[in-house]
Amino acid sequence: MAYWLRVPLPLLLILALTWASCEKAPSQNSLAASMTEASEGSYERIRAQGDRIAAALDDRLLVSQLIMAGFDGNGTLTPDMKSLLEKVPPGALMAFRYNLGGEKDEVRAFLALCGTLVNEASGLRPFIAVDHEGGQVHRFGPGISRLPPPAFFREMAETGKRDEALKAVRQTARAAAAEIRDLGITLNLAPVAETLNGGNHFFLEDRSYGPDPDFTAAAAAAFIRGMEEGGVACAVKHFPGNSGDPHREIAVLDAEKTTLDEMVRPFAFLIRTLQPSAVMVSHIVVPPRDRERNASLSRAVIEDWLRGELRFQGFVLGDDFSMKAVSSRGLSPEAAAVEALKAGVDMIMAWPPDLSRLHQAILGALAEGRLSRERLQEAAGRIIAEKIRWGLIPREEEQ
Repeated sequence: MAYWLRVPLPLLLILALTWASCEKAPSQNSLAASMTEASEGSYERIRAQGDRIAAALDDRLLVSQLIMAGFDGNGTLTPDMKSLLEKVPPGALMAFRYNLGGEKDEVRAFLALCGTLVNEASGLRPFIAVDHEGGQVHRFGPGISRLPPPAFFREMAETGKRDEALKAVRQTARAAAAEIRDLGITLNLAPVAETLNGGNHFFLEDRSYGPDPDFTAAAAAAFIRGMEEGGVACAVKHFPGNSGDPHREIAVLDAEKTTLDEMVRPFAFLIRTLQPSAVMVSHIVVPPRDRERNASLSRAVIEDWLRGELRFQGFVLGDDFSMKAVSSRGLSPEAAAVEALKAGVDMIMAWPPDLSRLHQAILGALAEGRLSRERLQEAAGRIIAEKIRWGLIPREEEQ
């Protein structure tokens, strides 16, 4: 039976009410409309402001901006976690179920506390990020609606309801964005823009919009538009794709150029039409592009392909470097982070036990000349520009 036919009646009623209400409702965040319709000149001014802010940061705060950190706590921060965030105030905080399992008022207050603490320590508000894809990837406790999995919309489209499916993707994403922005979440690590194939099927399961690159591109675009209309930025993942589970193994994608182009067609479409705030790069090895390095550690993949050929302008986010796809090569998360920054990744994920070590490793590479301050300022400038774009930092003309 199709996913969309198996969805429980209460959820179908919620979806129906959401579609009806969203049809007439204005954007939940008036800021969103100006962001999605921003002119190229406007983005250039934002980027220039981001670069100036980055250039004025001392080394400690500059490196901190390049880190997306998980954090311990649910409702309160331990003294040790509070001290760590003050010492290394990250550019983004990454929330999970153990942070978000409480009632909405409790979660809202807790995230505000964490964001304020980082802002006071750095002078720059962090992104608050979460994976809110739908289906099995749901990080919240009571009061936040569980989105249908992408497979729900794919199978709905396959019954001849393609336009209705795309409309539903956008409207449910818009409603979901309003819910999570109300909690203080400003960056969604979604959507998955990978097409489903034999290599990634068991890893992604219902997280993909399916094997058709055209529908995947259209559905991912609808998701991003809905999220942005609700005031939440998106990090599209996992470029250029996966073949196997990177948590468990090194995956290799050795394919012809035409096959690779077909795989990344949804990413190319999203970049060309929407320029999402961030793209998360996978740990796959793509021999036609770089025979030696994971995509997340490869300048050929990031700078030449993603930025050069596809012309992506936002910030590049590296997936978790503690995964087996990287660690089995003998690289620690700290060593991988330095290599990734060299290759063009702008923001690195870190777990709380690794945060201080990772920060020191990047500072050490900077002091020793293995990383240039120019490269780190470039990365931070992109991240800060997106914070300006999303209202976390006032635009200069608004000050």
